[in-house]
Amino acid sequence: MHRIVIVGGGAGGLELATRLGNRLGKSGRARVTLVDRCAVHVWKPLLHEVATGSLDTHAHEIAYAAHSHWNHFTFVHGEMTGLDRERRCVRLGPMLEAEDGGDEVLPSRDLEYDTLVLALGSRTHFFGVPGAQEHAIALDTLQQAERLRKRLLQVCQRKRALGATEAHEAVDVAIIGGGATGVELAAELRRMESTLRQFRLLSESPRAAMRITLLERGDRVLPALPQRVSDTTQTTLEKMGIAVKVQTSVTRVGPEHVEVDGGASIAADITIWAAGIKAPGVLASLDGVAVNHINQVKVTSSLQSETDANIFALGDCASCSWTAGVMVPPRAQAAHQQAMFLFKALSARVKGGRVGEFRYVDHGSLVSLGSPTAVGSVAGINSSGRFFVEGFVAKLMYAALYRKHLVAVSGLRRTVFAIAAQGLGRLLAPRVKLH
Repeated sequence: MHRIVIVGGGAGGLELATRLGNRLGKSGRARVTLVDRCAVHVWKPLLHEVATGSLDTHAHEIAYAAHSHWNHFTFVHGEMTGLDRERRCVRLGPMLEAEDGGDEVLPSRDLEYDTLVLALGSRTHFFGVPGAQEHAIALDTLQQAERLRKRLLQVCQRKRALGATEAHEAVDVAIIGGGATGVELAAELRRMESTLRQFRLLSESPRAAMRITLLERGDRVLPALPQRVSDTTQTTLEKMGIAVKVQTSVTRVGPEHVEVDGGASIAADITIWAAGIKAPGVLASLDGVAVNHINQVKVTSSLQSETDANIFALGDCASCSWTAGVMVPPRAQAAHQQAMFLFKALSARVKGGRVGEFRYVDHGSLVSLGSPTAVGSVAGINSSGRFFVEGFVAKLMYAALYRKHLVAVSGLRRTVFAIAAQGLGRLLAPRVKLH
């Protein structure tokens, strides 16, 4: 059988594996294999809610092993470390007891393929800022989100217990990067604060509030979105008591402060880095696979590597042209569209048919600013081809994006049951995870 190996179980990779498994794997026309270094999948746009404890990971995670069994593909737990293009083999590193080390569970392995799909997503780009990698917390993985959540709770508890005055009890949080991740995290932290006060992890005094500062190098937050969305978002954040500083470049990150251009220093008990992305470094080490300056695989209009027709790439790790001089943006909707294209293209390829060309359609963007609020620009019918949405309607549309992802991966019936179970779970526990 034709061997299709997909490396990376993010939104695009998991959806592609699921669709190919149910069509080609189930009928025996191809052997579909998904490789990921983690055992479970959590939709990446939800990580800011994991970090603030407002989302129960156990209720929202998808176990790759079980999901692969139900959808007729094979899951291999491992991390890609190299590639032998002549032998068409993916090299997997040894599997250890824990991410930071421990005994070897499985040795290094080779995985043969006829068609390889790279869907490794992206990692945080620290741009060489001194101290950033050592002292700032990124938000790329579930483990990092959990680390941030626990750190927040620990700092709040320490300040509450040891603060000599109300001013000393305040928790300073600096978020570097005014894109969607930074903006949504800032708003979610403000929501988290009320629950922490309720359960006495923060003082009830206004002076002991969580002081949140959002730093953006450009001249506005959400620079990739329309000006009106950006302006409305900044106004909303400032009404929440979040300090928004644009045209501010970070020059150094220390353990308890952030230095910006001009020599100013901003106090920070916790620093979160949400400014810029790059593809995983392993892609730059693959012999004969062309990548750009941020390690993204250079692909043609059919999402095939420019240097190897047997290798495809999708999502954040692919450098794909959209219009003249503009690349497909690193968004969940792009990964979904590319997964849908590759599902049809690889099904045709197995039959010996033509792959075709990918065309990206921008349906707009939505940003969550807390429980009842969202803002964004979505595809519509007016002179600009867009219409502006905010408030409760925008929040419903934002929530529907995740439901759409669940339906694409798990099917309608499982999604309905999952939503019901999650709703019941919220009735039996605090809104924020407190441990």
